[in-house]
Amino acid sequence: MADFSPLLPGDPARLGGLELLGRLGEGGQGVVYLARTPMDVRVAVKWLRPSGQDGFGRFLREAEVAQRVAPFCTAAVLSTGVEQGRPYIVSEYVEGRSLERVVREDGPLAGGDLERLAIGTATALAAVHQAGVVHRDFKPGNVIMGATGPRVIDFGIARALGPATLTSSTQIGTPAYMAPEQVMGRGVGPAADLFAWAGTMVFASCGRAPFGVDGAHAVMSRVLSARPDLGSLDGPLGDLVLRCLAKEPSSRPAAMDVIACLLRNPEPGSDALAAGARQAVPGERSAAAPAGPLAAGPDGPLAAAPAGSLAGGPGDEVRRAGRSRPPVAAVLAATAALAVTAVLVAGLAAVPGWLRRPAPSPPSNAVASSPPAAPSEIALPGGAITLHERPSDPITLTAYEVHDKKLDEDVDYARRSLRGTFDPYPDNLESLVSPDGRFLAGRPDDYTSDGYDSLLITDRRDGSSFRVKTVRKPLDTSLRAWSRDGSRILLNLDRKTEDERGEDVWTTLGFAVVDVARREADVVRVADDAVRGGNFGWDGAERGVVAVYGGNEGLRFFDAAGRRTRDVPGIGPLASGTLGIFSPSGRAFVTDCPGSDDHCLWDTATGEQVRRFSSDCDKVLGWYDESHLYCWEHDNGSDDEVRVVAFDGRLTHKLLEAAGELEVSPYFTLTPTTS
Repeated sequence: MADFSPLLPGDPARLGGLELLGRLGEGGQGVVYLARTPMDVRVAVKWLRPSGQDGFGRFLREAEVAQRVAPFCTAAVLSTGVEQGRPYIVSEYVEGRSLERVVREDGPLAGGDLERLAIGTATALAAVHQAGVVHRDFKPGNVIMGATGPRVIDFGIARALGPATLTSSTQIGTPAYMAPEQVMGRGVGPAADLFAWAGTMVFASCGRAPFGVDGAHAVMSRVLSARPDLGSLDGPLGDLVLRCLAKEPSSRPAAMDVIACLLRNPEPGSDALAAGARQAVPGERSAAAPAGPLAAGPDGPLAAAPAGSLAGGPGDEVRRAGRSRPPVAAVLAATAALAVTAVLVAGLAAVPGWLRRPAPSPPSNAVASSPPAAPSEIALPGGAITLHERPSDPITLTAYEVHDKKLDEDVDYARRSLRGTFDPYPDNLESLVSPDGRFLAGRPDDYTSDGYDSLLITDRRDGSSFRVKTVRKPLDTSLRAWSRDGSRILLNLDRKTEDERGEDVWTTLGFAVVDVARREADVVRVADDAVRGGNFGWDGAERGVVAVYGGNEGLRFFDAAGRRTRDVPGIGPLASGTLGIFSPSGRAFVTDCPGSDDHCLWDTATGEQVRRFSSDCDKVLGWYDESHLYCWEHDNGSDDEVRVVAFDGRLTHKLLEAAGELEVSPYFTLTPTTS
């Protein structure tokens, strides 16, 4: 079915003798309507806006230019006319979403899907150039993924090839996909379209433009001087894309050469196309060349973009809107959240002695695993945040969230690998990396086009992504934790209502488990009013789940089908909700002691308290190993710190520090090697 929105007040009911059914979109020049002919054929009608009269000639030239192009690769122009003194263009209606929407809603393309897109769009550009036209605004938003293949649309700034095209000094186009010669306001030819094609392929493969989208000036600066970020795009297509991103137009292959290369046939250009030509492209990745600043080349000096700059950030044009993130336990809203999970591993050693009975605190010189003296200090993006990381740490920071007070919103950062850099994901409500670093699970801000909440899961190994739909609007989910083996993801099932004061109230209805291999979600409703205000987490063995009940001071266990199995009452509040409370072996869990600021350790199997101690921790976050916890620690007037704490209450080394005015939620993952 056609994807369009209703007509707005002020829109005509008919245009050019055609019945208007709704709006397909709106751009700088005018509004595009979906219309129906007397023969019941659906067409698209683009009508110049009243304020665009100075573009009258350019608007009609779009139809003239588009009519030159072979209709198989674009939306064929059917007729033109003028109504109310404003021109309109009637064209073939190509049903489908733009490539930009497809990637945003369904995830990046990979494998055969990406190759089909590459050769289909390259063929379309070849036809455009064969017609003597330069598109000049090729980008993901101007590629419609129709049922019969991709179509290139919007020739609003296209030009016929000729002297005027080659000498134009107008800087026009979309910065993230503009070639260097466009940025400089020089004349553009077909090579500029190939540069844009390459950027579009990068976006299709990873959801990000090769030079970022964080402000026009920053992007255009990187287009001129920085190495493109291809994400995970590699192999023959990656090499071809990199050649098309050459700074000099003469170094880029023509569309016909691109097609030949995609067909694995190094003709009709030169033999160098398949091998030697790419050596002329500054910035090409090489197994022998380390990453970092590049030496000067034929295109001028190139410098690598700052870490994290290519993915955009809090200044991106696309902001969160619409859905607010459902709150987890009240303690999570303060400063920190935890996504470390626990698993019961067969064959582990016997339960440590401290689990058998309460024991006096060991002397300080008996505390195990003293840390190395010199950790790596890593400055993290998003604010004054420093990660103190040691190779021997049994947990790893894989994601975090920073609240931007100026924008009054949260920005997610996720790690590229277990020891990699962090990228911002401003379009995600939540982002979590799997324990082995392979997968990134992100919960997008918007529902899908058919009204589902969803998870977008990206495999960092090959760059492929897929979307798993969970529940239909108005229900919602919140991302809780990965399973220890990285095969499943636990989500909370939520519903938002309003109380008598008009404030949002979130109610927990159950949970969902996403099976990564099956790419499906099993949604489980839990008929238990006692947990309506709580949240779910994995149990110690990860065969079921747990939730808090009884004023946040009891733990209720459920099996995978949502059936209640047992209760552990009177344990006291869970500092981080149901996240990270179980030890790495799953045989113990931690809470704040009932009626006290002390820390209580409990035997998972029996529910008996096995240890109690005090510390300077303000909030326990989870387990560092079987004999240490880690926690937030804050002194008035100083930075916040995440510290390791032993069972004698002694705070040992720092894991993270953040400026006191920041609101940071770190997500540490128990690394696979510890089990």
